[in-house]
Amino acid sequence: MTKEEVALFWINSSEDNYNSMINMFNAGEYVWSLFIGHLAIEKLLKAYYIKNVELKLPQIHGLYKLAIKSNLSLTEEQKDSLQYITLFNIETRYEDYKKDFYKKCTKDFALINIEKIKGLREWSKQKIKN
Repeated sequence: MTKEEVALFWINSSEDNYNSMINMFNAGEYVWSLFIGHLAIEKLLKAYYIKNVELKLPQIHGLYKLAIKSNLSLTEEQKDSLQYITLFNIETRYEDYKKDFYKKCTKDFALINIEKIKGLREWSKQKIKN
């Protein structure tokens, strides 16, 4: 597969995850909605990396680290958001974090963070196009 084909695979997979994030939020599954939102952003960053750096992806899931390895220019707000959203990946996977995360993951909390994910999604998609 070419770099463009591999990048398109990640973009399409991200789109599927984004739709699942919205569906899970609407179903009241706020924790899993945010976890899938993390995946949606991770996959767009991977698409950017493949398109602009190299085909071989780094073995990381941290959004900020992935953006840095991709040589993306980030605002302080984007840095903070990427680092914070990465926690949704950790806090849904590990039992010692999961209980606390479930308590704080209300509808309002999820909605605020979904808006951040939406913003990063649009920004990532624009970066990929350029």
